[in-house]
Amino acid sequence: MTNDSTAVDELSFRQALAELEGIVSVLESNTLELEESLKRYERGVALLASLQQRLNAAEQKIEVLMGELSASPDDETQDSTLS
Repeated sequence: MTNDSTAVDELSFRQALAELEGIVSVLESNTLELEESLKRYERGVALLASLQQRLNAAEQKIEVLMGELSASPDDETQDSTLS
């Protein structure tokens, strides 16, 4: 797990996800004091928001790339005559 002092945006997607999974595991174990649980929960919310934002950005990029593929004419319909 990464250091809690590392800014969320400085973590790679994989690092942020691994840290979030670790936080969930610790919270589910019910071994922390209330104050520490709240601190970890807050960090988890920040990680989750960052991960969702990154996934949304990736999805938008994929949609743009797929749109470029479907927008280009194929060889049969493309006008190859010289004007």
